[in-house]
Amino acid sequence: MQKIIKITILFIFLFVIGIFYVSLTRDTNYNTSNLINKDVPEFQITSFDESNFFTRDDIKKNNYTLINFWASWCAPCKIEHPILMKLSQKKNLMILGINFKDKELQAKTFLSELGNPYDLLAKDKNGKQSVKFGIYGIPESILVNKELIIIQKFVGPLSVNDYNNIIKIIESL
Repeated sequence: MQKIIKITILFIFLFVIGIFYVSLTRDTNYNTSNLINKDVPEFQITSFDESNFFTRDDIKKNNYTLINFWASWCAPCKIEHPILMKLSQKKNLMILGINFKDKELQAKTFLSELGNPYDLLAKDKNGKQSVKFGIYGIPESILVNKELIIIQKFVGPLSVNDYNNIIKIIESL
């Protein structure tokens, strides 16, 4: 009987050590490369003013769409906002802004103070729609072509290098 107890304890000990080893050697970096060249997921997201819904069909209307997840409480969103304003001037790029878990009044104030770069404005009040896009935090942006294929995903605030990269892609028609 004592031998069975010792073997059981040894087995449990080895099992716990094995779990720790697997956990420590696993790559936990946030990697979005598996989304590139995939279809945009099906979605139906409420417009910001709650008058209608946006779907995949709404982002087919232009050569490229940048889907940007943002919030007024997000400091990095304020950092990237001037880049979004510059991108909003490009004719072959539509920008879909998805306001993430935000209060309506603060979001409206944010846009009235900094400008509204969005051609389409939606909201994801509880964050459930953003999960479909693989969003883990904000800001994040996804560049999609007319065929609804994800070309690139940007984690964190858009930078000047990201801006230049987007311009290079959308002007290569």
